[in-house]
Amino acid sequence: MNITPDSIVYLRLGPFTISATIVFTWLVMALLLIMSWIATRKLRVNPPIPRWQHLLEIIVSFVRKEIRDITNQNPDRYLPFIGSLFLFIAVSNALTIIPWYEPPTASLYTTGALALCVFIAVPFFGIAQRGVKGYLRHYIQPSPFMLPFNIIGEASRTLALAVRLFGNVMSGYMIVAILLSIAPLFLPIVMQALGLLIGVIQAYIFTILATVYIASATQAQEAQEEKRRGKERRHT
Repeated sequence: MNITPDSIVYLRLGPFTISATIVFTWLVMALLLIMSWIATRKLRVNPPIPRWQHLLEIIVSFVRKEIRDITNQNPDRYLPFIGSLFLFIAVSNALTIIPWYEPPTASLYTTGALALCVFIAVPFFGIAQRGVKGYLRHYIQPSPFMLPFNIIGEASRTLALAVRLFGNVMSGYMIVAILLSIAPLFLPIVMQALGLLIGVIQAYIFTILATVYIASATQAQEAQEEKRRGKERRHT
């Protein structure tokens, strides 16, 4: 039993290795690319709408609604990033029903890279929304003494994102593998279905947390402006 797909090496080229993590990451990306092409190659506004297009519209509408509910902003600016995170993690976890498949999200390198993308995206969207000064100001709120703690907080939540996703996917994958070797026929089938559900839930949790972090970086200035306007109204 392999704890992580990083331990499965298919090819060595000098100092470079092609592991199962790399292979299946590219496989998931290729699958998403093909599915996107199939769903969008014959877009229609009027019925009959192709099934692939209908499925894509359901996913996009769901992600847009979640982003709008969390950020109270136009979701379209965040949709490409958040939607890509959700689809990649969900498909990576869902394909575990295939016997020979090794989920790349069971690798700490993959989950760390995803968390690093969120870590970079938070200041990117924050600066785009509030400007450099407005974004950097939140590091010294409510006082300049909080600067090191706020920096540590952002770094620790990035680490928590990576470890949470890695631990949940890896442990679920190992449990199913153990049951497949010692349990009767039907119990592993149930566990595979449960693992599929948990995998989608983990994708949802990861993207929701990423959206919350982005929302906190882009909404703080709006809250401060609203507070300032409230004080001005009371004085007048």
